[in-house]
Formats: sequence, structure tokens, C-alpha cells
Amino acid sequence: MKHRILHSTDLRERLAEYASRLGVGVPELTEAFDWMGANNVVFEQVGRGGVTDSYIAYVNIEKRISHPLARRFYAMLRDEIPAGFVPLYGLNWPTLVDRWRRAWEQVYNMLINKIPSHHVRLAWLRLGGARIGKGSTVWRNTEVIGIEGLQIGDDSCVGWHCQLDARAGLRIGNHVTIASHVIVIAGGHDLNAPEFWAFGAPIAIEDYAWLTTRVILLAGAHIGEGAVVAANTVISKPVAPYAIVGGQGGKVLGERVRGLNYKVGGKGLFTLLH
Repeated sequence: MKHRILHSTDLRERLAEYASRLGVGVPELTEAFDWMGANNVVFEQVGRGGVTDSYIAYVNIEKRISHPLARRFYAMLRDEIPAGFVPLYGLNWPTLVDRWRRAWEQVYNMLINKIPSHHVRLAWLRLGGARIGKGSTVWRNTEVIGIEGLQIGDDSCVGWHCQLDARAGLRIGNHVTIASHVIVIAGGHDLNAPEFWAFGAPIAIEDYAWLTTRVILLAGAHIGEGAVVAANTVISKPVAPYAIVGGQGGKVLGERVRGLNYKVGGKGLFTLLH
């Protein structure tokens, strides 16, 4: 399976740390890591700035990994990613759970997200596995994909008609404002692979960030604390804290004031209308 999800950068350079946690020697773990690379368990490719992006198999192949240490290491890496991995489909419990979750989110996207009640919508998302903090809300007609990978802090607001792809993990901090018609896309497909393999990367939006209307976040985007992304901007890279970015490539346009301490309060406004 070559479907993959981003774990981190320069993973090979941190093998000593993982060897200590696994209780094995560095040479032993290095050998296991090389085996993983040769058997489509781990994927390395050079990314921006010359760093090496380290991906792992997006399908949960733990039971198929014959190398004992590689199997343990894969399980550790998998559990560090805030996403729901695709199971090995078959007549088994993980497949049943996955099918139930996909049906649950389809009902939400087709019906529940149109109900003018914060309580009903948030309860449905939470029952589906989303973690949503106090005072936060997702307004009507916003679609969520991969509900179990969605994490929202306190007092954050997601506007109308957004699309939140949380299949690779989507973390939204406290006091975040996401305007209407924002699209968050946590994955894509390998254009150099004839098999059209899928890839994904977690997305993070830190406290007090503000995404204005029609912003598009792509896989791996990381919006720093207090940052502002101007309308119609596409972001696929880290944005520095308190930076104001916009235009082609997300150019830095300025810097936001520090010491932010406001409350978004999106749940209390016109409750029955959104």
C-alpha cells in the first residue's frame, strides 16, 4: 500500500530518541527503518528547504508487517498522528467501525449540518469522535470529512459553507475565527504515481488565528498564533505567528498586534439562525 500520511520531517535524524523509547539500540532501529522504507511502510522525500518529509502508510498495515521491530515502530508512529487511519477492509471490527463513521458523517453533511441548533450539530460531531471545546461552534452548511480527526479548542467559530477535511488530522486552537466559504483540504494524490496513490498531512490552526473568506488551506499548512490569512489566499506552508499574509504564494503583508485577548463568541450570536 503506497497511500501515505505525513508524520514529520527528518525522522531518520531522531531515531536515537525513538530507540530509547522502544528500548532497543540505534543500529537495530536503523535497520528496521531501512526495512520499512524498502517495504512501503515508511516513505521519505525531500521537501521545502531541503528537509526530508517522512510519511508512513495511511492504511493501518500493522498486522501485515512481518518485521517485529518495524511493526512496533510503525504502531508508535501511527499513534502520534491525530488522524483516523484507513483499516484493512474485511469482515472485522475496524472495518465495521470505519463504515459506521463514514455513514455518520454522511448523515451530518446531508442533513444534520442544516439544522438551526448548535446543540444538535455539535452533539452529532462529538458522538462521531470530534473533540470540540467550550463555547466553540460550527455554523450551518459546513461539511466535515473525517470527523474523528477534528479537534477544536475553546471559543472558536467556523462559519457558513466551509469544508473541513480532517482525515489527516485537523487541529483548531482557541479563539480562532474561520470565515464562511473557507476550504481546508488535508490530502491529495501523487501525480507521479500511475496508481494515483493518496497522501495526506495534518493541518494546524493556532490560537487567535483568523482565516478570512474563501481561504484555502492545503495539506501540511500550519497557521501560527494570531496570524491572519487574507481572502482568496491559498496556503500550503507554515505561516509565522501574527503575520498577515495574502495574495499569490501567501506573501507577508504585515504583522498583527500582539497581546490578543478577545473572545470570538460565535456561539451566542443569532443562535437560531446559524
